[in-house]
Amino acid sequence: MAFEKNVGGIDRIGRAALAVVLTVVAVGALRSGKRSTGLLAGVAALGLGFNATTCFCGANEVLGIDTTSDE
Repeated sequence: MAFEKNVGGIDRIGRAALAVVLTVVAVGALRSGKRSTGLLAGVAALGLGFNATTCFCGANEVLGIDTTSDE
């Protein structure tokens, strides 16, 4: 499946950094027994990691936002 790139530059770096932070939050929450918080943070981390890795965001596509021109 091919996606047209619409995430780049600082936006991509920010999404990757936030994915790492949310992964740490998810692990911490799961270790504390807070399953709902851990699951939510984990899903968000996966989504942002996908965005940063593939340079594609479905919400950006729907809203007509393209941050690749910032590069």
